[in-house]
Amino acid sequence: MIAFSGVGKQYGRQVLFVDASFQLNPGEKIGLVGPNGSGKTTLFRMIVGEEQPDEGEVTVPRRLSIGYFRQDVEEMAGRSVLDEAIAGSGRLGDLHHELEALQRALSETDADRVLARFGEVQAEYEHLGGYALESRTREILHGLGFDDERIDGDVGALSGGWKMRVAMARVLLGDPDVLLMDEPTNHLDIESIIWLEEFLETRAGALLMTTHDREFMNRVVTKIAEIDGGVITTYSGNYDFYERERAIREANREAAYARQQAMFAKEQRFIDRFAAHAAKAAQVQSRVKALDKIEKIELPKKRRVVTFDFHAPPRSGEQVATLEGVTKAYGRRVVHDGLDLTIRRGERWSVMGRNGAGKSTLLKMVAGVLAPDAGAVTLGASLTMGYFAQQALDLLDPTLTIDEQLQKDFPHESIGALRNLAGAFQFSGDEVDKKIGTLSGGEKTRLVMARMLLHPPNFLVLDEPTNHLDLATKEMLLASLGHFEGTMMFVSHDRMFLRALGSRVLELGGEDGTHARAQVYPGSYVDYVARTGHEAPGVHN
Repeated sequence: MIAFSGVGKQYGRQVLFVDASFQLNPGEKIGLVGPNGSGKTTLFRMIVGEEQPDEGEVTVPRRLSIGYFRQDVEEMAGRSVLDEAIAGSGRLGDLHHELEALQRALSETDADRVLARFGEVQAEYEHLGGYALESRTREILHGLGFDDERIDGDVGALSGGWKMRVAMARVLLGDPDVLLMDEPTNHLDIESIIWLEEFLETRAGALLMTTHDREFMNRVVTKIAEIDGGVITTYSGNYDFYERERAIREANREAAYARQQAMFAKEQRFIDRFAAHAAKAAQVQSRVKALDKIEKIELPKKRRVVTFDFHAPPRSGEQVATLEGVTKAYGRRVVHDGLDLTIRRGERWSVMGRNGAGKSTLLKMVAGVLAPDAGAVTLGASLTMGYFAQQALDLLDPTLTIDEQLQKDFPHESIGALRNLAGAFQFSGDEVDKKIGTLSGGEKTRLVMARMLLHPPNFLVLDEPTNHLDLATKEMLLASLGHFEGTMMFVSHDRMFLRALGSRVLELGGEDGTHARAQVYPGSYVDYVARTGHEAPGVHN
């Protein structure tokens, strides 16, 4: 279907691909992995023709339809969410809007030309299943978290994250032969992630995607394509299989390298010993030539994972936070109505709930960023709090480098300790000299987390802390928080994070989708799933 043959590609000194070959066949679902900057987005762009290889060939059949969901979303305004989703969905969307325009023209004129064109468009529209288009669009938008009020509302009023969901709906609605998806879970909540997972699993077309959500990758893909060192290597299996297989291949290669080095050393000893012996000259020359012909095995590149020994937080009192009769409303919409909750030392509360159930609002009230309309939030004795939300990224000084920000925040820490901290959050070498104003969302998230965890508070309140984090950083953060001795309250759409850390679950909103209800599940997230039969409120497995 799509083939890369001997592809070479570089930008200035940065070499992305060297004689790389890869194939995406009909119906295959492939996860694309590799370190940041390895060329994953460039590979997507070469498939859709936005980039050309410097060498080799990228073959894409002419009549193949390709849908590409990317992280940058264009401006959207002047239409309802429903119309915007339909408009960009491909041929069917074009026909839908042409039909609407022709119907308006027919009401103004009875020209035979308009009527003839209307008949042509209507026939093709019907043939392609157009009369089910609106209901199918609503179904996809519902799956991505939109309610009917939002679907019929102005797309221009949406935030950037919600516009990303509209862009995704358009791509899914187009039902292309090949779906390219660059980090599809970034702006989704857990309910929408689970819906998308099932949608992609049952979809017949081919899929090539990148994602930092390990669980999502494991459930959707059946093959992994790894870009590393300019080469694309494929593994037949999901992400867990790829990790195991990669480790086996690395171990085998290290053993083969050691055997070859021992053989080279033995041959070199013979050459050195008999180089001056005339009687052995022919043998020596023969062995020198033989060694030159042998292809040298290289040691596999080790992905450097820096660990950091985070300080233990000071001990807090037994009662960390108490919520009594907490009520909060936005206009007519009541999100919390008389909520009572006690958070004790060492507990790790996972807050679950559909969109609009008040998860972020609750965390803001606990963190003191937002006051309740009624009731009280009381914090316990000897408490130091760390609050993370996406807005915290805006508090960084864009004029400073990473190094300067850390030195400003921690003037009494040694340069070595701060460099080690930066390395643990994937800022190595010259990367610490990057200006904060040039960092991506994921890089800013890493820096904010690094600052918070150098001297950790004893109460962490985290709102989607893994957004935009790559798998390596996410796993390092999980390991660090796994040893955290304080108290936590968090919202996350990452099931790996939920399983590893949640020891209590607070579910907001009712099974019927109503708000202002809360239910406590005293066990872990794993217990919650076993007890309720779903991984998120309202999502049945």
